Amino acid sequence: MSESPTHSVAVAGVVVDDAGRVLVVQRRDNGRWEAPGGVLELGETFEQGVRREVEEETGVDVEVQRLTGAYKNMERGVVALVFRCRPIGGTPCETDESQQVEWLTIAQVRERLIPAFAVRIEDALRDGVSVCAHDGINVIGAPI
Repeated sequence: MSESPTHSVAVAGVVVDDAGRVLVVQRRDNGRWEAPGGVLELGETFEQGVRREVEEETGVDVEVQRLTGAYKNMERGVVALVFRCRPIGGTPCETDESQQVEWLTIAQVRERLIPAFAVRIEDALRDGVSVCAHDGINVIGAPI
């Protein structure tokens, strides 16, 4: 008898300021730049999870506006739901989880983030909801 597949659900917030810049973090555990996010906790709504993760990783409070994409890491079995947000308080700062926190333009996002994470931000800046898979670094196939 085969084992059932195991997945985890993560949430991330693409926080966009009035100038159109995006808040990103450089993670302490792997040094990668990405939108703040993490595993959704049991008993937590999507909105609660996004707000908690963004605040924990950046010090910024946000209003969650809308779902912008669903992304599956095929290597790790993680499904990430990404939401566009706007800042409503707090001050960006380093945390236990992020060694740097910066506001970037979309051009800077494309330079610093690996494709699997840059696409999440690009999708959040467009209308609609995107769905795609990745291998942890690169997008696999075309987004739907």
